[in-house]
Amino acid sequence: MKNELFTKDTTAIIYGNQQKAVQRMLDFDYVCGRKIPSVAAIIDPGKNSVQKFFFGKGEILIPSFVSLEVAAKKFPKADVVINFSSFRSAFKSSMEALNTKGINTVVIIAEGMPERRAREIAATAKKLDKMVIGPATVGGIKAGCFKIANTAGTIDNIVASKLNRPGSVGFVSKSGGLSNECYNIIARNTDGLYEGIAIGGDAFPGSTLLDHILRYENIKEVKMIASLGEIGGTEELKIVEALKAGKIKKPLIIWVTGTCAKMFPSGVQFGHAGAKADNSLETASAKNEALRKAGALVPTSFDDYDKLVKKTYETLVKKGVIKPAAEVKAPAVPEDFATALKAGKVRKATSFICTISNDKKEELEYNNIKITKVIKDEMGIGGVIGLLWFKKQLPKFARQYLELALMLCADHGPAVSGAHNAIVTARAGKDIISALVSGLLTIGPRFGGAIDGAAQNFKRAVEAGLTPEQFVKEMKAKNVPIPGIGHKVKSLTNPDMRVSLLKDFVRKNFKITPTLDFALAVEQLTTQKKANLILNVDGCIGVCFVDLLKNCKEFSAEEANQVIELGCLNALFVLARSIGLFGHIFDQKRLKQGLYRVPYEDIAYLSDN
Repeated sequence: MKNELFTKDTTAIIYGNQQKAVQRMLDFDYVCGRKIPSVAAIIDPGKNSVQKFFFGKGEILIPSFVSLEVAAKKFPKADVVINFSSFRSAFKSSMEALNTKGINTVVIIAEGMPERRAREIAATAKKLDKMVIGPATVGGIKAGCFKIANTAGTIDNIVASKLNRPGSVGFVSKSGGLSNECYNIIARNTDGLYEGIAIGGDAFPGSTLLDHILRYENIKEVKMIASLGEIGGTEELKIVEALKAGKIKKPLIIWVTGTCAKMFPSGVQFGHAGAKADNSLETASAKNEALRKAGALVPTSFDDYDKLVKKTYETLVKKGVIKPAAEVKAPAVPEDFATALKAGKVRKATSFICTISNDKKEELEYNNIKITKVIKDEMGIGGVIGLLWFKKQLPKFARQYLELALMLCADHGPAVSGAHNAIVTARAGKDIISALVSGLLTIGPRFGGAIDGAAQNFKRAVEAGLTPEQFVKEMKAKNVPIPGIGHKVKSLTNPDMRVSLLKDFVRKNFKITPTLDFALAVEQLTTQKKANLILNVDGCIGVCFVDLLKNCKEFSAEEANQVIELGCLNALFVLARSIGLFGHIFDQKRLKQGLYRVPYEDIAYLSDN
């Protein structure tokens, strides 16, 4: 196993879709001045895809693969796997990583791995000459080079602890939390950390305190070693033997935590799975004393740990062993917009304005009215249209009129252009949205579009004080058909019941109907020329809607004009006819009708020569 686990070129594969951890690694890369991201790929068993992350001020894409095998082949230079699998699956995925060519270091975040499995992982790593950090670890960090997942906390703490550039101290402990604390202690009392590892708190970690201390002994940039042990186990006693054998020559400052255990009954566990003394040799006090006698620098308590670190460092500087590392100003990591916005630190001009609904509140609102009230008050579809289209709470007669118009316009058989197109598209095997749109695209001046035109023209004539005769002559002079007048099959003697229903409703519920009255007077003139030049359903809906606005005190004259100019009436027809078009589409699909082809007898093949 190489002494140096990480360099500025080290890249990792993250096992598990841990987006926050990945982003924290990339932010560390940025403050260290890395040229390439430290994360090569992500293993997400759900899918192959790419995910977007920030790398400094810009954005990058990191691929996501369904298996480690695929990711490792795609990125053969990645030599670290950071395994976020749960304790149930961490063994299998960690063994896979150890047996993957090119992977030299496996970090296991999960805690609670069964003892037999943990031992097997450690034995496999030793056999393959690979490094395992964990289980139950936050990982580690090599200052200025590489950070494992969430190690060392926030970027502010990382910069405050000088971790953006290497120092002279190698550190190793079991505890991830105490590691973060000690990185800060080291930064305040020395020129900073070179590398720090938290081996994990389980009883059988994949690598030991001694493994990393001996690595640091062989790394020339590491001039002094700091460590934290803990109550339980005999791992620190192996360090004692290494000190006695002369394997550790660099100054080693070490403290075994848990000296307060003598105040409690025997067998008490302190936090980590392995932090429990089962005999006198495993107590913190016994191990501290043994380390002190073997030549380690052991403070009298953790309160003096920082003082001993500082004293040792200053001694090495005076001797010329350490040349203090130069301070390097770390670039500021841009704060994520979502985080800054939530904290109230920034404001941003919006791209859209919405005044009709709000889905950001605890309850959905239509025009500032909670959806529960809309339902409770039985506002119906007409009421919802009023809220979302006109931003008004419409009176009951207006809501009922809108719903009547929707029902009357929902369908007019399969022969009209909209239904025809929708049917043909459905029979071509297209989806329901495509079929609907193909039908809706035929709506215009010749099909359904007369509602707006009828409302606008009849309204203008009434407000201008024209007589029906003047209006008809004016339209004739313009050579423009009167919108809303005329029907292919209906006439005075064969009335359209839809028009009759509308007129009956309006006569019964509207106080005034000047526009309808005017339109019916025009009808008397046009039907003298031809019996089918009647006020059709489109025209009737349009003129009655103009009268609806006059009957609703909620609308000012200016607002009424705006409603008609916006095209709300054509929207009403589109909404209504969509119901019928869907009906025809479902009908064709239900009947499993095949592709439609226009029959030859419906086509006149003529030459223009």
